[in-house]
Amino acid sequence: VQLQAFGGGLVQAGGSLRLSCVVSGSTFSPYAMGWFRQAPGKDREFVAAINWSGSATYYKDSVKGRFTISRDNAKNTVYLQMNSLKPDDTAVYYCAAKNTQWARNFHVSDVAYWGQGTQVTVSS
Repeated sequence: VQLQAFGGGLVQAGGSLRLSCVVSGSTFSPYAMGWFRQAPGKDREFVAAINWSGSATYYKDSVKGRFTISRDNAKNTVYLQMNSLKPDDTAVYYCAAKNTQWARNFHVSDVAYWGQGTQVTVSS
């Protein structure tokens, strides 16, 4: 299973970006999908997750109301729409797949497959 993330970039505070992650090499729909991020000198942290059907989503408290995770199973793609970006959102963002349909309690240790990461930089 391969995950390829793209869509990062440099944006001013208050701006928006949409990350995409395409999954190949396996059937997409059985996996819960998530986004994690890692800032320099910090541990990788959970950002958002979505279950196999898209009916349940979960977010880190600091991104609730600003970020939206979604998926298109027909396109084997998961998205992270990021609005009202802040400098604290600056990090490398990774998409991830979990070997279960359910996205609740999606920790780094639960990840079966990682994408390669895409840099998001928010300037003040």
